[in-house]
Amino acid sequence: MHPTGEQIDLVAGATHAVVTGVGGGLRALEVDGRARVEDFGADAAPPMGAGMVLVPWPNRIAGARYTWRGREYVLEVTEPARGHASHGFLRRRPWTVAERAEDSVTLSADVDPAWGWPGPLHVATTYAVDPTGLTVTHALTNTGDGEVPAALGAHPYLRVGDTPPADCTLTLAADRIVDVDDVLIPTGIRPVTADEDLRGGRRVADLTLDTCFGAVARPDGVLGVLGAPDGRATVLWADADVRWVQVFTPDDLDGRGRAVAVEPMTCPPDALNSGTDLTVLAPGQTWRFSWGIAARDAA
Repeated sequence: MHPTGEQIDLVAGATHAVVTGVGGGLRALEVDGRARVEDFGADAAPPMGAGMVLVPWPNRIAGARYTWRGREYVLEVTEPARGHASHGFLRRRPWTVAERAEDSVTLSADVDPAWGWPGPLHVATTYAVDPTGLTVTHALTNTGDGEVPAALGAHPYLRVGDTPPADCTLTLAADRIVDVDDVLIPTGIRPVTADEDLRGGRRVADLTLDTCFGAVARPDGVLGVLGAPDGRATVLWADADVRWVQVFTPDDLDGRGRAVAVEPMTCPPDALNSGTDLTVLAPGQTWRFSWGIAARDAA
């Protein structure tokens, strides 16, 4: 058995994606023979969270504790160096194939209240490829009898074919930044300064970030663009429910050098304690939204 379980191939024209049965994540995406995300081998675990679905919260919960409706909940500490709970429950658990076709698959999993959540959640994630890229649609359903909080993020590292990410330019549709303390827990939200503003594009080699930004609403939904010097680009877009984006630029990803994660998120870090953009689902309510990755290559 592979560390990420069943490997599910999706094909549409010149687009090929691989989705994993464990974690319900994205292992690979190519359009026209060019990689659009940092992939990893079927026999490997996702390096630095590559391709993972982060649910029912993305990023960190301070001290692995939060209070909901007057009751304190304690979570497993999954970031021991800082003492936090990070990236939800389902990134290392098996998901079930609910529907499957040549160009799409729907995987589902359930959040168990015994893990430290106020109530049960059913999560369904659909990956669908087309000739220009990938669309990912998440549906979170409250299957319990009380209100439950919900949030979600994803962790793709973008690529433009064989061009080293360090040589690419990252453009980000974001006008706010989340300040954090020395253990990366938010202390405030403020407008970006001129040095932090990525709306005009910055070379990835010049960036050192593990930073959450507040997204700017755009008619086309584009959050981030990774552009190569030859004019080719990989675009990350999202629905309006995705109001935040984490940018992470590790110096070395699995021996490949500099990488850049552009992570769509429905809330900022520690939203279970701050309440910022935390979604509340009534019993029986389903929350559905999409994001995706597309090729935008110049001739």
